[in-house]
Amino acid sequence: MKVTATFNGNYSATVDVRGHTIAVDEPEPVGEDSGAMPTELLAAGLASCFALALGHVARREGVELTGLVVDVDAERAGRELRYGRMLVTARADVSLDPYMARAQRLCWASNTFAAPPDIEYRTEEP
Repeated sequence: MKVTATFNGNYSATVDVRGHTIAVDEPEPVGEDSGAMPTELLAAGLASCFALALGHVARREGVELTGLVVDVDAERAGRELRYGRMLVTARADVSLDPYMARAQRLCWASNTFAAPPDIEYRTEEP
């Protein structure tokens, strides 16, 4: 997978993913609030990945999860510039208990948070 972010100035960027464009910005007064904050996209990735995993697991058993909604509440780790806790809450028109554990195992975002990858930073010279 490759994702490309292009800096637009101030606190704004445009992210390109497989031909899809995502606006990224900080809220006012720092930015112009023209898109989601990067940290919101992080939580959105977890919420949407888990929703898709729940839907997949239930569908394999012939169950459609009508009304499925997944929320992620992120709590800052004290004064550190990171989140120390993320609470994933799912609800639907049917009980989700039979699907939760299997969905957790299938969710790439959940798995990545559980066993963080090595991150390497580098530059390319002009």
